[in-house]
Amino acid sequence: MPDIRIESLLDGARRASGAVAVIDVFRAFTTAAVAFGEGAERIVMVGEVEDALALRRRGIAQLCIGEVGGKAPPGFDLGNSPHELLRAVEEGLDIRGRTLVQRTGAGTQGIAAARGSAARLYAAALVTARATARALLACGEERITLVAMGNTAVVRTDEDELCALHIRNLLEGRAGDADAVRRIIMVSKEAAWFGDPMRPHMPRGDLDIALDIDRFDFAVAVAEEDGWAVARRAT
Repeated sequence: MPDIRIESLLDGARRASGAVAVIDVFRAFTTAAVAFGEGAERIVMVGEVEDALALRRRGIAQLCIGEVGGKAPPGFDLGNSPHELLRAVEEGLDIRGRTLVQRTGAGTQGIAAARGSAARLYAAALVTARATARALLACGEERITLVAMGNTAVVRTDEDELCALHIRNLLEGRAGDADAVRRIIMVSKEAAWFGDPMRPHMPRGDLDIALDIDRFDFAVAVAEEDGWAVARRAT
């Protein structure tokens, strides 16, 4: 059994080693998983808005998705919302075989911080929890680090911390309790933000998707490609 460690926030991502899963449930890596579920080929994960826009301008990526302060920055095609992405696909956006570039305030910052020290790297959320645990174990590393990124990578949040605990249970051979995880998150302050009329960029549909535990049977693996952190669907 590998040594399993749980870290939190940006400093935790910098300390991570071995096989690393950076966790962002609300909403970066739920959105990434939805994009792969809809056929996207790659997601370049960056720390800066300017990098995202430059990659699209150069034709390396076709769409910019993500957020600053929870909202899509000027020039981005979509925000950091799995519900918005699915609605766009339903309305005719075809992302099959395409490359997206994603910038968020927590998840992609964690990827940027961990990429130098991680032997293997994954972008994780509850929608890919079991598949991520399976992929981490398959790496054969002596250490597994789970990093709960929290709100803007500086404040711990229930959903990311509980996702880390849930994945740890799976790694250690326990079944976990998805319903219990979901119930606890549903009464958190972060869950209450979704569907709030004062936060139209956070639709209730995002919460429903993010808490659909094991919605996808694939992990999201991140590796270096041409100097960038590139995520792909891992089967």
